[in-house]
Amino acid sequence: MVDIALQEVATHGFASILPPLLAIGLAIYTRQVFISLAAGIWLGYTILAGWNPAAGAASAIEGAITTLGDAGNARVIVFTFLIGALIATVEANGGMRGFVRWVEEARWVTDRRRAQIMAWLIGIVIFIESNLTILVAGSVSRPLFDRFRIAREKLAYIIDSTSAPVCILIPFNAWGALVLGILEEQQVGNPLGVFLIAIPLNLYAVAALALAGLTAFRGWDLGPMKKAEARTREGRLQWEHAVALADPGEIAPPPAEGVALKPRNMLIPIVAMVVSMPVFMWITGDGSIARGSGTTSVLWAVLFGLGLAWLLALAQRSLNLDGLSRVGLKGAGALTGMAVVLWLALTLGQVTRSLGTGLYVAGVVGDTIPLALLIPLVFIVTSVIAFATGSSWGTFAIMLAVAIPLSNALGLPPAPFVAAVLSGGVFGDHCSPISDTTIIASLASATDHIEHVRTQIPYAVIAGGVATLGFAIVGAAM
Repeated sequence: MVDIALQEVATHGFASILPPLLAIGLAIYTRQVFISLAAGIWLGYTILAGWNPAAGAASAIEGAITTLGDAGNARVIVFTFLIGALIATVEANGGMRGFVRWVEEARWVTDRRRAQIMAWLIGIVIFIESNLTILVAGSVSRPLFDRFRIAREKLAYIIDSTSAPVCILIPFNAWGALVLGILEEQQVGNPLGVFLIAIPLNLYAVAALALAGLTAFRGWDLGPMKKAEARTREGRLQWEHAVALADPGEIAPPPAEGVALKPRNMLIPIVAMVVSMPVFMWITGDGSIARGSGTTSVLWAVLFGLGLAWLLALAQRSLNLDGLSRVGLKGAGALTGMAVVLWLALTLGQVTRSLGTGLYVAGVVGDTIPLALLIPLVFIVTSVIAFATGSSWGTFAIMLAVAIPLSNALGLPPAPFVAAVLSGGVFGDHCSPISDTTIIASLASATDHIEHVRTQIPYAVIAGGVATLGFAIVGAAM
């Protein structure tokens, strides 16, 4: 059992867990992350205002504004918009389609095995943003999968299992910025250091990537995937009842008319952003990457990549300043939903900390749940929420606000709790038919969405089982 001695007792007792419980319950029932987070914030401030709902609403609005007033929070939210602008600029300048054509013309793929390996590798290499990963990997690999009669369901599985899993293992992208922002809001000492320690403990992401790689290299077909593969080898790309989400030619937004398709228009900005990130960490840390500011560095890195994308477009005269501005604003607007989730996540974290939620939960579970079960329990609960809501980001927002204070109150290192939340969010998201990444994977593969979910679940459950066992071992070793 966990032996804890709390130096401070949460003054709000059981009421302190009501805001996250409300957010979780509403998220499962309504599947509306925005409303759920907002309701949790309102209830939290209502409790702080002596159960006055009107005063709670006013305080909630003020609290949300105060969250934006923090420089670190503002940098993370601005980054979210900028990454959308970068993706849109790369697409409009012909970078994505140029990369697709380059891979096809190079004829690097000559058989079934190489087609699957290439899809897996692309998903790993392009780790800046999950939707970008899926679209690029799907657009490049789909014609090759059709040519070698490999099931489109397998393509959807491979690109889905290398998008979010690899993105959540990298601190220098949109996912990393989200997590770093929440960790900073929870006042975690050295957020980047905690994130780095949590990477090898992010057992579902590691297991999912490894299983997808083994499937690509060995051609493993589990459960419904066997039937999909047999059908495709007979020359039938879809089941008779299947309905593809979109025409393959409409998946990636077209570049501007007359723009030359050049792979460097995508590779240069993305590589520059990835390479510059540790440099900016070193600069902001006064010569130490470990002491650098993650939110500042990731913001500078994406600005650097976006600036290069603009320079390439202007130098090639494919887009003028007016066109670049329009494209950038459109791309930024596409990620407004993610930015709002992040804003609400940070605000919920702020109010739960004020209520002492972690202290109360620690006092309740500390003497009743063995530590070996506590970490896997966090993983399982997070998975259920992510499955029900279809949102890994929204789930991170809810569960990190509980898990971090819990680890602090128990006097335990936060990294295993962070890893369990991140793993659970991705696992539940993978199994959920309403997940945005699952839907986009079906879209990019031009396959029936429900068939993608059916064929992917056996692989996800295996990786989830490995992660659950691993978290039990981690908990027992703490």
